[in-house]
Amino acid sequence: MIDIAKQDILDAKANAVVSIDAGKHNVLGVRVDAVDYEAAVSKIITAAHQQKKLSVSALAVHGVMTGVLDETHRYRLNRIDIVCPDGQPVRWALNLLYKVGIPDRVTGPFLMLHVCERAAKEGLPIYLYGSRPDVLERLTKNLCDRFPQLIIAGSQPSRFRQVSAQEKQEIIKEIRDSGAAITFVGLGCPRQEVWAYEYADELSMPTLAVGAAFDFHAGNLSLAPVLLQKLGLEWFYRLMQEPTRLWKRYVFLNPLYVSLFILQFLKIVYFDPTRATPPEQEMRFG
Repeated sequence: MIDIAKQDILDAKANAVVSIDAGKHNVLGVRVDAVDYEAAVSKIITAAHQQKKLSVSALAVHGVMTGVLDETHRYRLNRIDIVCPDGQPVRWALNLLYKVGIPDRVTGPFLMLHVCERAAKEGLPIYLYGSRPDVLERLTKNLCDRFPQLIIAGSQPSRFRQVSAQEKQEIIKEIRDSGAAITFVGLGCPRQEVWAYEYADELSMPTLAVGAAFDFHAGNLSLAPVLLQKLGLEWFYRLMQEPTRLWKRYVFLNPLYVSLFILQFLKIVYFDPTRATPPEQEMRFG
């Protein structure tokens, strides 16, 4: 069973009917899309039917900060087609800076569910790339239990290393030959955004970097209580779950994000999205 609170799902579906798409906006130099679930899902499903490339990610504070601190990664992030505001502080930043009125964040786990629901109804096969074989097995079962009409064309676990140019082409060929119309990527931030940036053009289909969605929907992790999510404290809940892995991310990056946002809000500092360095070579995460 997918471990998501019923109220979370109701809230997400209620917000999904709003359909807000106010374009990309600069948050600390990273261009984030002011979208809700309905707008994001509509773009993804349309691209899937048209067999067109569409790279998608959902960035919370940590994801945005990977672009703030690394000019090369900022270049990649600003060339991802849709960057959803995952994390309340990112949504708040968009609303405070640009008055876009986004009612809720667009998280990787919920975005995945919304896309799978539409894909099941419209006969669009999906592909799962990343994580471990046991996680993919449970994820596949749980998604099919939830959406009986969903077609999972295939899956590949992460190789947890950089791959060769030949191996990259083999990965692309396997995904394309599967007949999938949408690929979900669960490699963790920032590797999955690098993957989406480097693979999306050759896949010619929507490629969604969905963060910890694989572990959430496989039942390995639980989502924070609704109140903590709405207060922007999901990070604290996750820190309690994985303190050894996540403490540096939240202890250092969260205060830095707030400090830099205040500078942008007060117009003391302009964070230039074009101040970015193109990658000299591919990372080829696998």
